[in-house]
Amino acid sequence: MKDETARMQINRFTDEQLAGQRLMVGFEGLEFNDDLRTLIADLQVGGLILFKINIDTPDQVRQLCADCQAYAARCGHPPLLIAVDQEGGPVARLRAPFTEFPGNPHMQGRDDARRFGEVTARELSSVGINMDMAPVVDVAPADMSGIMADRVFGSDPTHVSVMGNAVIQALQQGGVMAVAKHFPGIGRTELDSHLDLPIFRDDPAALEAIEFPPFEAAMQIGVSAVMLSHILYEKLDARWPASLSPAIARDLLRSRFGYRGVTITDDLDMGAIKRHFDIRTAIRQIMAADIDIALICHKGPDIRTAFEAFLAGIRADSDLRNRTVASVERILALKKRFLASDR
Repeated sequence: MKDETARMQINRFTDEQLAGQRLMVGFEGLEFNDDLRTLIADLQVGGLILFKINIDTPDQVRQLCADCQAYAARCGHPPLLIAVDQEGGPVARLRAPFTEFPGNPHMQGRDDARRFGEVTARELSSVGINMDMAPVVDVAPADMSGIMADRVFGSDPTHVSVMGNAVIQALQQGGVMAVAKHFPGIGRTELDSHLDLPIFRDDPAALEAIEFPPFEAAMQIGVSAVMLSHILYEKLDARWPASLSPAIARDLLRSRFGYRGVTITDDLDMGAIKRHFDIRTAIRQIMAADIDIALICHKGPDIRTAFEAFLAGIRADSDLRNRTVASVERILALKKRFLASDR
């Protein structure tokens, strides 16, 4: 969407719209409610993420998503990204009557991966969900019992690349945005970042050989978005986890790998962030690192504080404003590519 029309659209955005587009947030409830009105009308969020507390039946999810999109349109905002974690196996928010898959480790080959992507895209699209936080393209060594063992395709980077790309292509051909996660790779970590901040101390050469290839493969075929992990990669950035790191998100992912798509943090409510960084610091780092979307999965004051922090950065610093405009251009380009109402 790097065209004159896009720039004219962004030039008409208020500061509040610029800030809001950079937020994807969770909420409570099965139906459209006052909390959603506040998120969409006041905080002008660009995206929502659904969890089990938002999901009952296909008809209910369909109505919820339709009501959210209709309200965003009435408020004069672009269509919403509406996401869910639907990996299959242990991480699948949509259960029967949606198709239940056993998960990445149980896929035997590319045909299995393609079928997962095709069926998942069809079912998500049918209820108004337009983004899947999948596939996991982390690599977990066979001789190591890491936390990702039941969520990865395997231990061979080439196999993971093939399987991940098959899922990405099937999802996106079916009209659902795919998100490759968790850059630059968490398959060899043993501490759960939901609880605290893992530290990865291995040499960068190992990352080059094991972790990077599936992400590079995903980027080469135009994956819609890349999610950054809450892991401190000590040899890449001794201070900030990947999700807050200019060295990793901006210098490595964007400059070295040349990725021009949307980037998303993992959930900022996770212990790896909450136990070590306040939300304003996190947002400042996200802006400096050219990460497009801050993901906050649970209702709470951090959502409004994050919005205010984005807004303050936009208004106080011309460089952060320019970086925000670039982020919003990427977000709108993705929406234009996938969301019919914005084509």
